[in-house]
Formats: sequence, C-alpha cells, structure tokens
Amino acid sequence: MHILITGAAGFIGQLLAKELLNDPEYRVTLTDINQPPIPAGVRYPQSATAIKADLLTEAKDIVDSSLDAVYAFHGIMSSGSEANFELGMSVNIDATRNLLEALRLTCPGVRVIYSSSQAVYGQPLPEIVTDSVIPTPESSYGAEKIVCETLVNEYTRRNFITGFTLRFPTISVRPGAPTAAASSFLSGMIREPLDGRKCVIPIEDRQFKSWLCSPKTLVENLLLTLRLPADSVPPHIRQINVPGICVTVQGMMDALEAVGGADKLDLLTEKEDPALVPILKSWPTQFDNTQAISLGFKRDESFEQTVRDYNQSLTQ
Repeated sequence: MHILITGAAGFIGQLLAKELLNDPEYRVTLTDINQPPIPAGVRYPQSATAIKADLLTEAKDIVDSSLDAVYAFHGIMSSGSEANFELGMSVNIDATRNLLEALRLTCPGVRVIYSSSQAVYGQPLPEIVTDSVIPTPESSYGAEKIVCETLVNEYTRRNFITGFTLRFPTISVRPGAPTAAASSFLSGMIREPLDGRKCVIPIEDRQFKSWLCSPKTLVENLLLTLRLPADSVPPHIRQINVPGICVTVQGMMDALEAVGGADKLDLLTEKEDPALVPILKSWPTQFDNTQAISLGFKRDESFEQTVRDYNQSLTQ
C-alpha cells in the first residue's frame, strides 16, 4: 500500500511514518516544505521516499496514480494563523485545495485522511458537544479548517476522493520544542518540567478544561481510519470527532506531581496571556464520542497514564 504524508516533518507525520515503516505492507512518501527526515530506527527505511515540496506550486509533482491513501497533516498552527492571516490562508486552504485537485486529476477515488481540529468550534457551546453542533470558529485556524472540511466533503460527494476528516483533540504530551499552537503549553507544562525546564501556563484558571488525546492513541486512530469502510459516514458529512478525555489544568498538575514529584510544580509559572486566552476559551471541552467509538476509535485511559507513558519514553 502506497501512502503519502504531507506535513511529514512535523511531530504527527513522523510518528505515523515510524509506525508505517515498521510494517512491510507499506510504501511511504513523506513530503514537507522542508526536507522531511526518514524516522530513525525503522525496520524498513528502504520503503520510504522523502521529498521537499511546496504544495502551493508543486502538489502535482508529488502525486502519482499508485497512491492508495494520503494523510494531510500540513498547516500553520493556531497562533501562527492568527498572527499571519495571509500565511494561514495560503498554507491551510490554498495548499490543501491544490493537493485535492492534484489527487482528483491523478488518482481519483484515493483515500484522503485530513487532519482538522476542535478549533472549528466556537462559543456558545453546550457542555457536551455532539456531532449535530454547528461549527462556528473563533480563530483564523478554525475558520481555515472548516473551509477545508467542506472541500473534503464535496470532493468525496463527487467521488473525486474517499475522504475522512478527523477533528483532533489537543495532542499531549508532544515531545520536542514548543510549537506556534495556542495549545502548546498543554504539552509544555508536562514536557518541560520533566526535563528540568520552566514552562509558562498562559491562563490563570486551574479549572480551565481541555480535550486531550495522547500521541499513542492518535496514531492508533489514524491507522484505523485507513481501513474504515467508505460508507461508514455519509458521503457529504465526512467529519469524525476523535475521542479524547477532559482534563483541567489542576488535573494536569496533579498528574505531573504523581509522575515526576512535587518539585516539578515549582517549574510552572501561571501568567495570563491576553492574546491566547480568548482562543483557548472558545474551544469545546467535552464531546459525545458515540459515533467515533462505534466505528472502533480508541480513547485514552487517563491523563496520568499518558504522562507515565511519556515519562517512560524518555528512558527508551
């Protein structure tokens, strides 16, 4: 099975590529605006091809008729999109449309798994968001995502692709450096203290809730989507809210203390960021994941277990 991953230099792209390249069934093409690395230590590195490409101008050059599936992970994150409107629109919408057009013309019917976000929702929201709640984004990033969700629906309805849109929760705990996402601190407040570094929490409300999913569980759900029957969701409604767990800032601090010790809390500083707080508070905090669970999607056991898994990964 030949799989293309866009935005493959990013954390999720690398994580998925590593999983795929440990299985002889897959041939993987990785592409990004910068040369994406082939994950180290995989069993079948010879099954990978890495291509530096700009989807705004070179989408047709990375697409060929042998493709079976595409994971579309490219994009400018939430804070970055808010800070630079033109860049966000260009990368998040125009590049995605170019990719879909290249796929329509070159490999019609190909499976496309598009990464969207809970940021498509805005206030007012019910306490628990169901699939029937209408998205009303309050950020450029969320608006750009909902545009692309509509494109995926339309291209699927017209049988140009077989699309699935996965609305990701916030992924935590991410390794590596902080990102330009408004939610970056939701990994940083665990990652940095466990590494002996400081982290600023940009909201002074310990009861602030977030909808979180671990990297491990996300990859399981990404792989599951590769095998979902095309008719498991309607042809014009391809969105699936990926399961998560609702965790407060205090709950995250408790998990950090349980795993790393009370001294790790001393590395956290709570300082309100007026530019980020409106974005953070516009997001939903709980979902009814009945549909996703019925399709076989997985859900994390607890955030403390997520932190334990992350801490254990640091020693591997």
